[in-house]
Amino acid sequence: MGIGYFREMLRAQNIEKKYGALHVLKGVDIQIAQGEIVSIVGSSGAGKSTFLHILGTLDKPDKGQVTLNNVRADQLQGKALARFRNKNIGFIFQFHHLLPEFTAIENVCIPGWIAGNKRKETEDRAKELLVTLGLKDRLDNKPGQLSGGEQQRVAVARALINKPAIIMADEPTGNLDSANARELHQLFIDLRDKFQQTFLIVTHNEELALKSDRVLHMKDGKML
Repeated sequence: MGIGYFREMLRAQNIEKKYGALHVLKGVDIQIAQGEIVSIVGSSGAGKSTFLHILGTLDKPDKGQVTLNNVRADQLQGKALARFRNKNIGFIFQFHHLLPEFTAIENVCIPGWIAGNKRKETEDRAKELLVTLGLKDRLDNKPGQLSGGEQQRVAVARALINKPAIIMADEPTGNLDSANARELHQLFIDLRDKFQQTFLIVTHNEELALKSDRVLHMKDGKML
């Protein structure tokens, strides 16, 4: 655990969400400190991904509040919300969502360019991240020329490009074989140790969850 561990990074209180008659989240709370790796596990339909999307400002709660990096994220709207999300949250999904027409380094740079960061500085950081993640010989390869594990590491680099407060990962090993999944688990730990990076991971992978600092269990829209 890093020295920044006791600084609270994320707090959500009494999060509720309904889709029609379906009550997906029923008053869920969470607190995460800087430099902490937290996994949420539970069966399909437990509400894990919905909760992650609300914490990541991709969806709004019906009730409750989300505070990230001392900002009430649930109260932001429009361009202010988009800027906050791009600066503070990195996302890693089961499906890499890399743009097929762009190279690895270009895919990593895109959130930095959207943020208005200087082109050269963004490209230098993207290269540094890809080299750190073992992809120094893949900078100019397009996603179709990369293995599944390599594509996921490009997605990790893209999530890191803007030095986000937290990385939120939704089933990040879902499309990886066991060897690549273990590599990704270790990578998260290394990034936490090196950069004090905070992670919130939704996963069915018990091995990944057990490598986290804390494992939280969700069932029927509630945290157990």
